[in-house]
Order: sequence, then structure tokens, then C-alpha cells
Amino acid sequence: MMSSIFESISLQKRKWSGFSRIILIAIWAVFLLPPFVLSPYANYLLTGIFITALFASSLNYVLGYGGLLQFHHAVPFGVGAYAAAIILTKTELPFLLAILAGPVIAAAISFLIGWFCVRLRGLYFGMLTLALGQLVWAIIYRWNALTGGDDGIHAVPVPEFLGSPTVMYYVSFLGFTVCLLILLILIKSPFGLILKASRDNPVRAEGIGVNVRRHQLIAYVTAGFFAGIAGVLFVLLERSVTPSMLYWNKSAEVLIMCLIGGIGTFLGPTLGAAILVILSMVIGVYTEYWLLVLGLILLTLVLFLPQGILGLAIELFRKFTRPNQATKGGEN
Repeated sequence: MMSSIFESISLQKRKWSGFSRIILIAIWAVFLLPPFVLSPYANYLLTGIFITALFASSLNYVLGYGGLLQFHHAVPFGVGAYAAAIILTKTELPFLLAILAGPVIAAAISFLIGWFCVRLRGLYFGMLTLALGQLVWAIIYRWNALTGGDDGIHAVPVPEFLGSPTVMYYVSFLGFTVCLLILLILIKSPFGLILKASRDNPVRAEGIGVNVRRHQLIAYVTAGFFAGIAGVLFVLLERSVTPSMLYWNKSAEVLIMCLIGGIGTFLGPTLGAAILVILSMVIGVYTEYWLLVLGLILLTLVLFLPQGILGLAIELFRKFTRPNQATKGGEN
């Protein structure tokens, strides 16, 4: 009887896994069509959503799956963008090298910050990331000769083919898709399982021989690398960078995106990024008090929807499917 129950459940999982793959492929194919059916502004908006969603997903990797209270994730995002912009405007190095240098330098900065922060836990970890992140922001804000100071860097030269909105849409969509696939592989890998174990019970993980600090540092650097990729894509889209990209309120925005979609759910930050970007565009037409609206959204989430939209959907799905599985198992 028990064997038949397990066989039934495993068969259902295989069917759902195959069905979910078909759905994902269909959704991916649908996103190839917008440049041909939507307006240039809508394509620009979708491109920005892809970049922002990658930024939010990199935070979710270290926060949702690693349990690290990263309060200043805008730092690797901004550093990656500035690194690419500085190389493209102030040197004669090849374009490809500038693009590759952005996420690498962002990962290096994340390593320097993470080296100190992983020695702390909980709120103390988060406050130290915030303090060190503001230090990086102050350096970029004050270093006028290199970063342009408060004015930032504008008119960043990029190849002509990236001037096409259609090409930029596909570049950002491809970068977003590939990076999310890599993040998913990392989460499902043995390293990802150890990372989640360290998040749930670091003391027990250390007791069985896991080097918690090392795994957390690797996760922190990895998240910084993908945030750097998002920063480079931002430069290619906007062709400018400013110190506001590294300020603490940018980190707060991306954190709210994760909260809206659901921290610890893989596609939650993508949903949250899409909602927040669209809301900012729509509400910004009617009022300049966007931050007030953002605060009200955060308050509503904390009080009524702490698991996020996608987190609630997953919870309801499990609630309605588990009784069905139990009933089928009892019939067998």
C-alpha cells in the first residue's frame, strides 16, 4: 500500500514537472514577440523590468536562500555599472572587456565587504553591510576626477547595434534568462542545499562540519556578481550612471520588490520587480510623492501579506493539492 502511494505521488510530480517545463518554454517563447507587437515605450519598459528583475533575483539568492540580511545590495549593482561606464569613457579598452569587468569588479567589492560581514549574524550583519555600502557610495560621490561626482557619467559610448531598442530588448531578455537559469542551478545544487541548511540552522550546520562562513561568503560574492551584470545591462540601456544608483534607498526599493513577490520564492522577485516598475511609471504620472506610495505598499505587505504574492499563491496551491494526494493515497 505504501509503495503504491509513493509511486502515485512520484508519478504526479513527474507529470507536473513535464507540464511546468512546457509552460515555461511557452512563456519564454511569448516574450520573444513584444518587439514586433508593442510600442517602443512598452519595449523599453519591459527591458527595464528584465534588468530590475535580475537585480532583485540576485538579492533574493543571498537573502531568501542564504538568510543573509543584505541591506545595501545596490552597491554591487552600482559598482558594476560604474566600472563598465568608466572603462568605456576613460580608456580605449575593448567593449567586451568593459562588459566583463563590470560584474567581476562588483564581485570583488562584494568579497571585500562580505569578508568582514560574514563574521556577524542577523541584524548586525545587515547594519554592517549598510555602513560599508554607504562608504562605497561616499567614495563614488566624492571622487569627481574618476566618477564625475554628483553629476555621474553620461553619454557612455556603446556599439551602434545596441542603439536599436529591439536589439537591447533581446540582449536584456537573454541576459536575464541565462542568469536566472544559472541561479536556479546553484539553488538546486548541493551548494544551494547547504546554503539553505546554514540559513535554517547555522549552529547545527556547523556541528556537522559545514563551514558556514565560507558558504555565506561565496553566496554573497555570487549575488554581487549577478547584481553587477544587471548594472552593466543598465548602462547599456540608459548610457549613463549616477551616484543615486548606490544610495541606500535603491537597496530599499529592490528589497521591497522581493517582499512583494515573496522572499525565498524563485520567481517572486521577478513578479515584484514588474509590479513595482509598472506602478512607479503609472503613479509617477499623477504624483511626485512616489516614495509615500512605496511606504504604504511596504506597510500593507508587512501587515497582511508577509509571504508575498507568489508566496501566497504557492501556499494556496499546496493547501489544495495535498488533500487530493492524501485522498488518492487512501484509495490505493
